[in-house]
Amino acid sequence: MKKKFITNLAFLLLLNILIKPFWIFGIDRTVQNIVGANEYGFYFTLFNFSLLFNIFLDFGITNFNNRNIARHNQLLSKHFSNIIGLKFILGLFYLVLVLLSSFIIDYSQRQIYFLLLLSFNQFLSSLILYMRSSISALHFFKIDSLISVLDRTIMIILCSILLFGHFTDIPFKIEWLIYSQTIAYFFTALVAFFVILSKSVNLSFKIDIKFLIVILRKSYPYALLILLMTSYTRIDTVMLERLLPDGDTQSGIYAHGYRILDAASQYAYLFAALLLPIFARMLKNKDNISHLVKLSFLLLVIPSVSLSVSSFFYSKDIIYALYESHIEVSAKVFSILILGFVPISISYIFGTLLTANGSLRALNFMALAGFLTNIILNCILIPKYQAYGAAIASLVTQVVTAIIQMILAVRILKFNVTRKFIFLTISYTFLIFISAYLINNYVENRMLGFSAIILFSIVLAGLFKLINIKFLYKIIKYDL
Repeated sequence: MKKKFITNLAFLLLLNILIKPFWIFGIDRTVQNIVGANEYGFYFTLFNFSLLFNIFLDFGITNFNNRNIARHNQLLSKHFSNIIGLKFILGLFYLVLVLLSSFIIDYSQRQIYFLLLLSFNQFLSSLILYMRSSISALHFFKIDSLISVLDRTIMIILCSILLFGHFTDIPFKIEWLIYSQTIAYFFTALVAFFVILSKSVNLSFKIDIKFLIVILRKSYPYALLILLMTSYTRIDTVMLERLLPDGDTQSGIYAHGYRILDAASQYAYLFAALLLPIFARMLKNKDNISHLVKLSFLLLVIPSVSLSVSSFFYSKDIIYALYESHIEVSAKVFSILILGFVPISISYIFGTLLTANGSLRALNFMALAGFLTNIILNCILIPKYQAYGAAIASLVTQVVTAIIQMILAVRILKFNVTRKFIFLTISYTFLIFISAYLINNYVENRMLGFSAIILFSIVLAGLFKLINIKFLYKIIKYDL
C-alpha cells in the first residue's frame, strides 16, 4: 500500500506541478491584476458565498462513496445508477437555496447574476468530484490524476486566448473567467462520465427512493462535517464584504494572500484524495496504519513548515512579485495566512484518517468548535483590523482544529507516536524559524536569502532523519 501511495502521489504531483502553478500564477494572478482588487474581490466574495452552500450539492455523498466503494468495489454500478439522479435533484435544491439566501441578504442584480453562473459551475464541479471519487475508490489513481488537471488545462487555454490573444479591444472582464470555468467543467464532467461508463457493469439510470434514503442517512454525517468545515474556511470574505464599507476591496486584498495559501493547500488535498481510499481499505483489512501516517506526515507537514516559515519572512517580496496594488497590507495578510498551511496539512492527514475510520461524530464536534471559533474571532477582529483580522481568525481556527484532529486520531485509533518523533518535529520547526529570522535580517540578497532557508530546511530534515531517501527507495522498490 505504501508503494502504491508513493508512486501514484508522485504521478499526481507531477501533473499538478505542470498545470496548476501556471493557472494560479500565470492566469489567475493576471486576471487579479487586470480587473483590480475591488472587482476581483467582488467575484471572490460571491465565489466563497456559493461554496458555503456547496454541501447541499453533495450532502456528504462523495466522501461516503469514496470510502464505501474502496471497501466494496462491486457496488459501483448500483450506487452510480441511483446517485447520479440524486445529484441533479440536489443541484436544483442548491440553486433555489442560493437564490433565496441572496434575496434575504439583499444582493444586487449583478451579484445575483454572478451567483447563478457560479452556482452552475459549483454543480458541475461537484458532479466531477463525485465521479472522481468512484474512479479513485477503484484505485485507478492515474486516470483520476489526469482528470484532476483536465479542467484547469482547458481553462488555461481559454483564458490565455482571452488574455493574450488580442481578439478584442475590450479589457478582460471577470465574467469571462466564469464562462471559461463553465466550459472546462462541462467537458471534464463528460470525460469522467465516460470513464465510469467504461468501468461499470450493467449500468442503468434509475431512482430508487428507498435506496436513496438509505444513502442520505449514511452520508448526512459527512454532509454536516463538510458544511461546518467549509463555513470556517470560506466565510471570511463573506463577512468582510458584509461588515465593512469597503468590503469588496478588503476581500480582494484578502484574496491576494489567500490565493497562494489555496494553491499550497491544493497539494495537501492531493495527499488526502489518495489517502482516503487507501486508509479505508487498510482499516477494513486491519492493517498497520502507523507507518503510512508517519510517512504522510513527513512528506507533507515537514515541507509545509519550510514553505510557511520562509514565506512568512519574505511575504512582502512574494506579494510585490505577484501583484501591482495594495502591496503592504496584502503582504501583512499573506504573512499570517501562509502560516496556516502547516495546520491545514496536519488536518488533511489526520482528518482523512478519521474519515476513513468513520469517526464522523468526533469530527463534527471538532468542526463545530472550528466554526464557532472562526465566527467569534471574525466578529471581533474584522471591524478593527479588516482583512488582517480575518487572516488572524483563520490561522487561529486552523491551529485549533488541527490539534483537535491529532488528539482524536491518536486516541481513537491508538497508534503509537514516540516522544522522540515529537521532539524532533518541534525542534526542526524551531530551528527553521530561528534560521529564517537570522537569514532575513543578515542576508541582503532577497532571492539568495529565501533560497538559503529552503536549502537549510532540506539539509536539517536530512540530519534529523525526517527525510530518509533510503527508506523511500525501499518502499518504492519493495513495498515495505
